[in-house]
Amino acid sequence: MASTSKASRFFERADQREYLFCQAINRSVQFRPVLAYFRTVSRLGDGWFWYALILSMPLLHAEGGPRLALAMALTGLACTLAYKGLKRWLIRERPFISFPAISCATPPLDRYSFPSGHTLHAACFQTMLCLTTPDLALAVLPFTISVALSRVVLGLHYPSDVLAGAVLGSLMGYLSLCAFPVTVAL
Repeated sequence: MASTSKASRFFERADQREYLFCQAINRSVQFRPVLAYFRTVSRLGDGWFWYALILSMPLLHAEGGPRLALAMALTGLACTLAYKGLKRWLIRERPFISFPAISCATPPLDRYSFPSGHTLHAACFQTMLCLTTPDLALAVLPFTISVALSRVVLGLHYPSDVLAGAVLGSLMGYLSLCAFPVTVAL
């Protein structure tokens, strides 16, 4: 309980520091086509894009693709367990909940904000692709960056949530490939 109250106090201070930046980003991107783009990216980042990519790996790379797909699927599951556990333990409210001046442009998948699960998965898979299929990683990079940006633009996360998700996801992707090495024939 003491760690939760320490986390709560830490996040209250961080929320105040990040509020104006979040509000500025949230308000500056109210142009409908831009919002539609980030909503679409966010929806695809719910998992649909990654599921399609994982399922296509054996088709894209006959040698090593099935093993990479399995590694990505198992690591994705570990990422889900990690971010859900952290969110329940650390309990940081989303920006649009704490600050009504920030509009929520799409419904969140869960209640709490820290870390960004969308970004965690995107960074994890991006890291795994960088280490195994650099050409594919380069093609997927704009989507990964857009997912991370969408979280702040849509009022769902603070920048520090996105940064934490990116760091944690990258680390999990790297460690997964250290534990479960994959070689993909290019």
